[in-house]
Amino acid sequence: MEKRETLGSRLGFILLSAGCAIGIGNVWRFPYITGKYGGGFFVLIYIVFLLILGIPIMTMEYSMGRASRRSILPAYRMLEKKGTKWHLMGYLSMAGNYVLLMFYSVVSGWILYYAVQMAAGRFDGKSTVEITSVYAHMISSPAILTGFMLIIVLITAVVCSNGLQGSVEKITKFMMIALILIMIVLGIRSLTLPGAGKGFSFYLKPSISNIKKAGVWNVMYAALNQSFFTLSIGMGGMEIFGSYIDKTKRLAGEAVIVTCLDTFVAITAGLIIFPACFAYGISPDAGPSLIFLTLPRVFSSMALGRLWGTLFFIFLFFAALSTMIGVFENLQAFAIDLHHTPRKKAGLINGILIALGSIPCALGFNLWSSFQPLRAGNTIMDMEDFFVSNICLPVGSFVIILFCTWKYGWGFENYLSEVNEGSGIPVSGKLKWYFKYVLPVIVGFLVVYGIVTYF
Repeated sequence: MEKRETLGSRLGFILLSAGCAIGIGNVWRFPYITGKYGGGFFVLIYIVFLLILGIPIMTMEYSMGRASRRSILPAYRMLEKKGTKWHLMGYLSMAGNYVLLMFYSVVSGWILYYAVQMAAGRFDGKSTVEITSVYAHMISSPAILTGFMLIIVLITAVVCSNGLQGSVEKITKFMMIALILIMIVLGIRSLTLPGAGKGFSFYLKPSISNIKKAGVWNVMYAALNQSFFTLSIGMGGMEIFGSYIDKTKRLAGEAVIVTCLDTFVAITAGLIIFPACFAYGISPDAGPSLIFLTLPRVFSSMALGRLWGTLFFIFLFFAALSTMIGVFENLQAFAIDLHHTPRKKAGLINGILIALGSIPCALGFNLWSSFQPLRAGNTIMDMEDFFVSNICLPVGSFVIILFCTWKYGWGFENYLSEVNEGSGIPVSGKLKWYFKYVLPVIVGFLVVYGIVTYF
């Protein structure tokens, strides 16, 4: 067996894992649903689900990676019992990683485009109609969407081609530290705006009336759903970083730290967005409209708005690029582990594959917008997101749970031995019944409910 590349530090492992988990959804989804579904109460429910669902599955991915020193497909092959077919799940996980990057690269391109436009003063003093026209121009332009997507893919491929420690780890550490510092500065600025208190109250003040309005079960499902998808578990995104670390620390503690970082970014994003929106009397919306229509209006109204807006889109760009690099590193590991491809050659091949594969998503908003898969109004990106979010992540997690807890897979005893190797927080063997029977039911519900409600 050839020598496995390793990360240079524990901090590198934590920030790489957090970088892969922290993404655009932390900024344009979490804050809005927190305000909508009960504020502080929703956050409490969300944290409970992180503890009972997200962290256990993350430790399973880490354990599979560290025990096998391989990416997800060869990890299944190495750890499964002879004659079993668990490794077939690895192919779906690989497909999910490729498809994820094929739409994430396009959205990351939007963010880079906006960072450039904001820095150039394109939004200074602009009206709502003018700001909307900037977004409409971007979406309708195949050249802009494809061009900025190619820049994102090129940056990602170059970073992941130049070594694990010297490039991937070093650059991700810089981006994540910069991201956190920029967020703190923006959060302080937003909270000091006149009238910001209303936004803070809307966001984090516990609201029974909002819970009643939305419905208790809807709130519970929204918190469960967000806690599951925020950590990017189920497709080997965490497993690969587990394969790069030593056995000095128990894996539960590492999972808790990464989860805390992810949650910190999500909550702080809301502290930036809502006080600013309420201070300027602008209604916060969810999804792309929040980032590309609402917030530019806020920054255009603010003193030094160009500076604050540029910082915001740089922060968001770092969040998107860290996810791109984390997932692309998975693709690198597939090529290296399965075909013994040199890292630079793997980066070139994967870069070309992702660039070509991302073109349909970019064109789905303009030249190919008449193609509406799955349901009316859908874009190609919606179809790709459905495949990743509703199939690959939850089904992958379901299989990982069974594999790590049932004797026909790797088995609970093997998982327990690996997760508790080193010093730190242990996972108790008394949790076997919960991991083996309750977790699969929760994730199975997510799979079925997610697909049924989508259609």
